Amino acid sequence: MPWPLSRGYRRQIARLEITGAIAGGTRRRVLKALKTIEERGYPALLVRIDSPGGTVGDSQEIYAALKRLQSKMKIVASFGNISASGGVYIGMGAQHIMANPGTITGSIGVILRGNNLQRLLDKVGVSFKVIKSGPYKDILAFDRDLTEEEIRILQDLIDTSYHQFVQTVAEGRNLDVETVRSFADGRVFTGEQALALGLVDRLGTEEDARRWLAELAGLDPSKTKVQTIEEPKSPLARLFPRQQERFPFPWQAGLDWLEFEMATNGLPLWLYRP
Repeated sequence: MPWPLSRGYRRQIARLEITGAIAGGTRRRVLKALKTIEERGYPALLVRIDSPGGTVGDSQEIYAALKRLQSKMKIVASFGNISASGGVYIGMGAQHIMANPGTITGSIGVILRGNNLQRLLDKVGVSFKVIKSGPYKDILAFDRDLTEEEIRILQDLIDTSYHQFVQTVAEGRNLDVETVRSFADGRVFTGEQALALGLVDRLGTEEDARRWLAELAGLDPSKTKVQTIEEPKSPLARLFPRQQERFPFPWQAGLDWLEFEMATNGLPLWLYRP
């Protein structure tokens, strides 16, 4: 449904931030914002990505939504301090990509981690009795080692996810699949190196990306307004921002990361782990 004041939006650039580890919350927020952007009829979208990546399915859904919008507007992705793994995958949903020369990007690949606490459990005298419907129902159980067959099954899973990643990068950057495989081994690059590989189009700041996007959309770079699309806040929240938002606790980021690690344990991830 078109917005009543959409004519004004057609002379503006929409801006969307994707920050931190990508998971379900990020996906829900971004897809909701993209729907608003589409309904308002913006001619251009600037996607600012500052993320080490995250879960596979959530990254794929954000990418697919951006890809669909390409027929309706110009989209430029601006890579910030870090745009790696799933962050790169999302960036493939834009027609053009700009990165800072020192941006950390790349890390194209898949990782899956589980925890083996068998030795610790043996020391404290804890064991588990497992009844299962099939031999692989408790694959990646934390109280034992993987069997050879389980390793093979999980490697096949990782290889399939990796192929999807490589194929998307090849299509998004108009590169040969084998060319992408030559550098898609998990390594990270600077923005300058990524430019040489064809992973990004130009080097520059977010402001440079904004001006380039305005030109691509036929807008005046010096006059075009940028509207950042965020989740609306209640009047009370605007009057009394939470204490931790104004003065964030130094350990809050660590707690957020721990929560992400626990929620995604045992899942294939498109995530850069420094």
